Amino acid sequence: MKPSIAFVAGARPNFMKIAPVLRAADETKAPFTPVIVHTGQHYSREMSDVMFEQLEIRPPDVHLEAGSGTHGQQTAKILAAFEEFLMEISPRLAAVMVVGDVNSTIAAALAASKLHIPVVHLEAGLRSFDRGMPEEINRIATDAISDLLLVSEPAGEKNLRKEGVPDQRIRYVGNVMIDTLVRHLTDGRAANPMVDGQPFALLTLHRPSNVDCPETLTRIVEFLLEVADQIRLIFPAHPRTQLRLQETGLLERLSSHPAIQVLQPLGYVDNLELMRAAAFVITDSGGIQEETSYMSVPCLTLRENTERPVTLTHGTNTLVGLDFQKARTAICEIRSGNYKRSLPIPGWDGRAAYRVVEALSDLVKSAHAV
Repeated sequence: MKPSIAFVAGARPNFMKIAPVLRAADETKAPFTPVIVHTGQHYSREMSDVMFEQLEIRPPDVHLEAGSGTHGQQTAKILAAFEEFLMEISPRLAAVMVVGDVNSTIAAALAASKLHIPVVHLEAGLRSFDRGMPEEINRIATDAISDLLLVSEPAGEKNLRKEGVPDQRIRYVGNVMIDTLVRHLTDGRAANPMVDGQPFALLTLHRPSNVDCPETLTRIVEFLLEVADQIRLIFPAHPRTQLRLQETGLLERLSSHPAIQVLQPLGYVDNLELMRAAAFVITDSGGIQEETSYMSVPCLTLRENTERPVTLTHGTNTLVGLDFQKARTAICEIRSGNYKRSLPIPGWDGRAAYRVVEALSDLVKSAHAV
């Protein structure tokens, strides 16, 4: 009987990262059995069920049904539920793999570590160096207690070594998000009526630093209305962002502009098709910085920092924060054809998942040898 490894996922970006690894494990007949654990951090159909369907992930083996709450409440619920699962499962898991930087990541890592189950962190070493971001705390804490750190971009290795992580715990595998993108890049073509040959920009917005402060959100909306005077703006709005916009009366201002389409969250394939066809993307998402860089779509990021610096040096990402004059300049460069293009990035080749499976297989084999 093969040993089992728990693949923990709870939020939309997590699903995109585990899908290619599960597929690669099946194709290569890996020496371990994946156990899919859905924490329930994202639980709406658009943010969860649709992702499983479009990414062709089989139903989870375990659903913890954590739901929403404050960061502390949500993390605590996931930690307690996952600990209970770990204590009940038999035989004992060979490892737990967590991905990314959401509350599910740190909660599952803590539960496994305290029960002396090896923890593997996929997408380790990313740092924004902004501890005001909850995700940054999750990254640092998860890396500190993980036994195997799987790195997605060159800066990750450098950051981990600076923090004193020994080389034998670090493994550069590349970016599994790109594996998912490569597989699904053509799935939505000719199926999305919004991609009609007319130029448009795509907007995503969800960071607390941007949407929780009414003054900041108002400034962003004023800028977006200005952008929409120049080009159609398509905005699949995160549920939390919709709520903040409604509370401040800003949703009506956006929706009433004839060139702005405010939508419910889209499935991965539909969103990918919009991204591919967009003249440019305005976002505060980490994953979208990566996806646009691979597709060489200009990306303006409404943040002062990024944990993915390779998207700045090799990709199409520009940090504009709330410097809207900088954003205006970048849009002028984009529309005149003078904006930067992408360069190749090591390990962003659509094969990262196979390297992840190889690393997990080596972990299982070394444990068995002992």
